[in-house]
Amino acid sequence: MNKTIITNDPAPVNADFFGLGIAPKILDILEGLKFKTPTPIQLKAIPLAIEGKDIVGIAQTGTGKTHSFAIPMVQRLVQKKGIGLVLAPTRELAIQIDESARVLAHAFGMKTACLIGGAPMEPQVQALRKDPRLVIATPGRLIDHMSQWNFLPDSVVMLVLDEADRMLDMGFAPQIEKILRFLPKERQTMLFSATMPKEIMSIAAKYMKLPLSVEIAPPGTTSEKVTQELFIVKKESKTQLLKKLLAQYHGTVLLFSRTKHNAKKIVRSIRDMGHSAAEIHSNRSLSQRREALEGFKSGKYKVLVATDIASRGIDVTGIELVINYDLPEDAENYVHRIGRTARAGHKGHAISFATPDQGHDVRDIEKLIKATLPVSKHAELTLDKFSESNSSNHNPGRSFGRQSNHGHSGHGQANHGQAKKPYKYPKPKFYR
Repeated sequence: MNKTIITNDPAPVNADFFGLGIAPKILDILEGLKFKTPTPIQLKAIPLAIEGKDIVGIAQTGTGKTHSFAIPMVQRLVQKKGIGLVLAPTRELAIQIDESARVLAHAFGMKTACLIGGAPMEPQVQALRKDPRLVIATPGRLIDHMSQWNFLPDSVVMLVLDEADRMLDMGFAPQIEKILRFLPKERQTMLFSATMPKEIMSIAAKYMKLPLSVEIAPPGTTSEKVTQELFIVKKESKTQLLKKLLAQYHGTVLLFSRTKHNAKKIVRSIRDMGHSAAEIHSNRSLSQRREALEGFKSGKYKVLVATDIASRGIDVTGIELVINYDLPEDAENYVHRIGRTARAGHKGHAISFATPDQGHDVRDIEKLIKATLPVSKHAELTLDKFSESNSSNHNPGRSFGRQSNHGHSGHGQANHGQAKKPYKYPKPKFYR
């Protein structure tokens, strides 16, 4: 197994993009984009990536990971032959990476190509024939192009696996393994993820050369600017509670449903309440998903209802509220969901609905984030504790979290210090 070196030095105060080894032309572009202060992951990853190091970057969502690899990729591709390849789990995320990278690449006369499922093959084939230097793709569609000889993997000199944990969650591991087997061994590889399950360290050990692990926040860390709140509510009262909350919040709201079928029902209910809403999930066509996302960004839709499979492509600043209408099946997705608000330095709020029998799911989330979720009540709609049958092995009848009266005492920040012993992810020893 390759040794992995971890670097976690504190970031300098008042740091900027100068002094990171970034080319002057790219610095001018960043200045034009009003990028003034690098995020911690950018501050640590960019210099190492420009040097050509393999990197495992661990940082929570909304921390600027895209430019952590896009800037070094463009800068290094200007100096060498070959193609830079970025793999992403969802169509929306691939499109957004392409949009960000294209601004940098076009300044140097380099073309990009975005290869995603759900879109026609022919325009993508035409884009590949124009010799792009940077290719952004979802794994399945890239394999389609490889099998038809539209994309030749032996030209890849730089590889990025973005949102790697999500790709594994979505079952892309076999496709990723297949792609990696065809790529040249002499390449630079960067892997970015919000969490670090053992599968990711396995990929790092097998396919990377002495990767530097840049860990900005431990797995399960939520943004400090997100306040969190929990309502214990019966399933049949969820819609009524949602109605009250949407009347209270006037900004944009991102709502998560566990299933596609339920997402469609929720959208209908929200529209019946008099609010504009759109849905985004795998049953929607690419054009429908793009229209929903663009409409949400522009303010056409107040509420965007999404499933977890589509959540990683939702990179929208200024989302006032995230609602977990259904708790996620996997506790890690809670961190990804609430990370959609409080992006780019903004504040945000996250509200979760839990039914009386979901005490176990709430405890899993609290273990991961190392905090107790404060429980709020809303008139006659909610309860103050989980069912005793569900809590029999964990202090029966306990009211989870600090109770607050919603709308009167303000939004309580998750109560650090009351957390239970955090779950430890299995991972190999780091070598310093």
